[in-house]
Amino acid sequence: MIFCWNVVRLKCCKVIYSASIGTFQPYNFTTFQQLQMKILIVCLGNICRSPLAEGIMQHLAKENGLNWQIDSAGTGNWHVGEGPDSRSTRTARNHCIDISGHVCRLFRISDFDEFNVIFVMDKNNLKDILAMARHEEDAKKVKLLLGDKIVPDPYYTNELFEPVFKMIEQGCREIIKSLT
Repeated sequence: MIFCWNVVRLKCCKVIYSASIGTFQPYNFTTFQQLQMKILIVCLGNICRSPLAEGIMQHLAKENGLNWQIDSAGTGNWHVGEGPDSRSTRTARNHCIDISGHVCRLFRISDFDEFNVIFVMDKNNLKDILAMARHEEDAKKVKLLLGDKIVPDPYYTNELFEPVFKMIEQGCREIIKSLT
């Protein structure tokens, strides 16, 4: 694996120098940028939708050989420090994805600096995160996970967890396709 602190891009050349290997090599810079992708996924409480999306995106990224950093957060602080909703954990497990180790956290202003893109689940999340944006560069990072559609909150309706999983999975597949 090549880390950014031991890679030098040379001007006018389509090569990189890898200190770990000690050689110059041709390299696809699109792929290099994919290696550095950092994605944050946000919902209201960080117990249902965003932990599912984090787990799904991690699973799909790994499946596609992508070394992406993926995290999730909530806009509300009710569940900070708790694990995901048991229904989300069960739904993910039914698809061979383990999110049981997830710990809910609150969105931080510093997340704008840490992540390349911030995907939100619905228009309320979008409004809340955009309200925290310090400038246009922050705001440009924030997008709805499903483009112009929302992911409904399944918290009050048990039967929504599986359809929400499917929606998020499809959205994550489209994101990976668009970014690779």
